[in-house]
Amino acid sequence: MTAAPGGGISASALVEHAQNALMLSLAMVLPVLLVAAVVGLVVAAFQAASQIQDPTIAHLPRLLAVVAALVILGPWMGSQIGAFAERMLLLASAH
Repeated sequence: MTAAPGGGISASALVEHAQNALMLSLAMVLPVLLVAAVVGLVVAAFQAASQIQDPTIAHLPRLLAVVAALVILGPWMGSQIGAFAERMLLLASAH
């Protein structure tokens, strides 16, 4: 990491850390979003096959699947976010 002339972090390092934060947030959201999309497609296929067109039927399985995904992936998500926060705080204390 390079220091800026004033002793702080350079602009390129800030952009890199912001990019890492955005990639981390994307990595946290995508698995849960994928679960919701897959369950939504399965429920939609079931509704089309059974000709049940009640819009409220699609919400409960998707909600339960998202909650299950968050319960299963929550510890991993927390550790990733915690590790990123620790790295950023260590970098901030070094400058």
